[in-house]
Amino acid sequence: MPNFLKELTLIEIHWGKPLSFVVSSAGEIQNFSTAEQVRYWLRKKWPVTDQARDRALHQVEAAMDCMASVATARRAFIVAARSAGFVSRHLAGQPEYRVNA
Repeated sequence: MPNFLKELTLIEIHWGKPLSFVVSSAGEIQNFSTAEQVRYWLRKKWPVTDQARDRALHQVEAAMDCMASVATARRAFIVAARSAGFVSRHLAGQPEYRVNA
């Protein structure tokens, strides 16, 4: 069997402490714990397509390819989450923060 047909092993990129956001007006909380999960959300489930989302996706994919740091990708993701109207779970109970419907 040729080498390129051998078993493919996938690993998940350590994301550090999970980031938790309220992602719906019903109060649904989503914990983001891996770069792969974040990438999936940015590509398939993100509610807006804007510059912050595009930058976060680029940074997450670069981190997955070891071309950028995970810390840079996390910061870009946090900015994109705020831009999408997501609220950190820790701030959700404060009245000045609201989630877009």
